[in-house]
Amino acid sequence: MTNKSKGYLGNKQLKEAGVDIEFTEEQVVEYMKCAKDPVYFIEKYIKVVSLDEGLVPFKLYDFQEDMVQTVHENRFTIAKLPRQSGKSTTMVAYLLHYTLFNQNMNVAILANKQAVAKDILSRLQLTYEYLPLWLQQGIVEWNKASIKLENGSRIIASSTSSSAIRGGSYNAILLDEFAHVPTNIAEEFFNSVYPTISAGQETKVIMISTPNGLNMFYYYWKGATKKLGEDGKNDYIPIEVSWDQVPQYPGGPLRDEKWKEETIANTSAEQFQQEFICDFLGSQNTLISSAKLRVLNWATPKTKDADGLWIYEEPKEDRDYFITVDTSRGQGKDYSAFVVIDATEMPYKMVARYRNNTISPMVYPTVIRAVAMRYNHAGVLIEINDIGGQVADILHQDLEYENVMMTTYKGRAGQVMSGGFGGRSSQSQLGVRTTMPVKKLGCSILKSLIEEDKLLVEDVDTINELITFIAKKNSFEADDGHTDDLVMSLVLFAWMTRQDYFKSLTDADIRTQIYEEKIRDIEDELMPFGFIADEAEEGEWDGEDRWFSM
Repeated sequence: MTNKSKGYLGNKQLKEAGVDIEFTEEQVVEYMKCAKDPVYFIEKYIKVVSLDEGLVPFKLYDFQEDMVQTVHENRFTIAKLPRQSGKSTTMVAYLLHYTLFNQNMNVAILANKQAVAKDILSRLQLTYEYLPLWLQQGIVEWNKASIKLENGSRIIASSTSSSAIRGGSYNAILLDEFAHVPTNIAEEFFNSVYPTISAGQETKVIMISTPNGLNMFYYYWKGATKKLGEDGKNDYIPIEVSWDQVPQYPGGPLRDEKWKEETIANTSAEQFQQEFICDFLGSQNTLISSAKLRVLNWATPKTKDADGLWIYEEPKEDRDYFITVDTSRGQGKDYSAFVVIDATEMPYKMVARYRNNTISPMVYPTVIRAVAMRYNHAGVLIEINDIGGQVADILHQDLEYENVMMTTYKGRAGQVMSGGFGGRSSQSQLGVRTTMPVKKLGCSILKSLIEEDKLLVEDVDTINELITFIAKKNSFEADDGHTDDLVMSLVLFAWMTRQDYFKSLTDADIRTQIYEEKIRDIEDELMPFGFIADEAEEGEWDGEDRWFSM
């Protein structure tokens, strides 16, 4: 019910659209001060609910004041804060200032769950209700998922997903607890939303969270904390808050060692490490140790195409390249992926990669062949558990690419790799079948290669897959909601490095020895060649050239 005479909506102290307010001179001065300084506005006019004291003025802590100023002065900010530090409430207060004192601002509050996003919006609505009427804008729309103000500004609440704000134009986006959004959803979200964000010159993205493993939030945080000019540096301004900068309770003393010990006793040291010290702990039981995952760096590709081919290093003469291939059905789920490895010498280096989840298995061999030809007729090893067998056959037979690796079953020795030349026996096959022994050995070798810096991987998608490649039962695979297609390509390469045939192709001394043996074999098989003899030297020349076998 609307009470128009007072300018209220229902029982709430909300100004109706179209209701004029006469400002006093003092209110005009205050309005201008609030518009200019968000910290002043928040501390003087924003009220929040305290568990112990009820409704109280919002007195910003020092780190909260720094957060407000940083967000106000920069387009892109990322904040890593401990639990129970008032991060969401601080951003709610700032966004309220942003929409009140700017016209036609579209703001999105996005969280890992829609219920959480709506809860954040409800807190903003609560603070709005306790503003004096002369500071309010008239209400056009007011519900659990959105509000719209008379000055044209609008705020919506939704879950973080690729479809959350697709097609809209937003001036500011708050990504709350972004570390808790699954990586695949976070990737889809940024792929669909970033063009909208980058279209403006003053649009803002505010990313705040407590760490939750080495995921997309970690990727953006690491990029934000790199030095200018360093590979992988992004435009985000980092904000970091330590657990001991936060009071034990509103208005109380800072958290101390005693509080820390009590918290650990009631939870665990690992939980405290992640939620209060804000350490980026990796997923539990990852193939690669968390310590190593933390220091892996990604580089910027020299070239990227829309189909998913990223090149980090162009092919060079006299280098030995290998491509290991994982295949999907091209139905938008798992990816068809391959990696290109320079295996000329240790450390091996991943110089290119391909990843696409819509490419048809019929077209995939053409892509593989083009890249393999470019990289010095690279040896190609294809995983053939499912549709991969068809890919291998098309590549070798239809496209006549000869350097497809074969494997042969050798009894207890299992599958043994060989070249793709000549015919196939009943025990041989193009490619390799990823059996449990193959995967177990490949994972073990891959762990050793990466942790001992014998294989250099600087691709961000591959590193993200390694972060979520975890132990499950008696094997390793992608964590729920993630993929492992690039990692499995690396597992195949790691398995390949233990094959005698691979060693013969990459060891310079062995290559020379094989080459010399082949030359001798060829010479032995050729008919002896005749030489012209000058019989005059022997006093028997009769004026005709003659051939003699030597």
